[in-house]
Amino acid sequence: MEEESSASVHAKEVTRLDYELAEDEVKISLDRFRLEYTNDDGSPNRSKMQFSARPSESMIKKFTPPPTPSNPDPAPECGTIWVEFCPEKASIGINVMKKFVEHCGTNNFKAGILVTAVALSAQARKVMTVTSQYTLIECFLEEDLLVNITHHELVPKHVLLSREEKTALLKRYRLKETQLPRILSKDPIARYLGLKKGQVVKIIRTSETAGRYASYRLCV
Repeated sequence: MEEESSASVHAKEVTRLDYELAEDEVKISLDRFRLEYTNDDGSPNRSKMQFSARPSESMIKKFTPPPTPSNPDPAPECGTIWVEFCPEKASIGINVMKKFVEHCGTNNFKAGILVTAVALSAQARKVMTVTSQYTLIECFLEEDLLVNITHHELVPKHVLLSREEKTALLKRYRLKETQLPRILSKDPIARYLGLKKGQVVKIIRTSETAGRYASYRLCV
């Protein structure tokens, strides 16, 4: 049997959001999960549930602004992310959040995702707001991640536009961004994609009469 090309192997290691993860990390069996990520009593060992993921080359290319005379070597707007399941079962306070933020900052992660079993305290949310200028931090409750909403038959495909694609869209239809329909940043799909205010998402739907058609929404 011929060996697979590096391109085909690479393709299998890129997730739908264009972050690189090995296939066996995504499609882990239940038996292996129990062996590696549970305690002796069968309860989940959340302290072991953590990983990083880097963006693919295509994602970096898409989200790197074009060079300009004032910025001939622009940095990409995406980067490596850190994902961690918090072992705390009580309210998540300032100390827990500061430790998480410090870890993301020290290791130069572009963003951090903290998954918790309980809600954040008001003080912890303030820490997230303060640090958002240099490290994007997002938090999800475990119960909100039990079902992948993008797999639901009633949820159309959503594609995040780059800054250049957004500019081209507005120019093509002679629109101001405020004239676009809106999607709230707290919308489940917006949170799934990590949308920031001002970004535009392309929504692709199917129709019995029109086939496939696209609409666009501005994140607010």
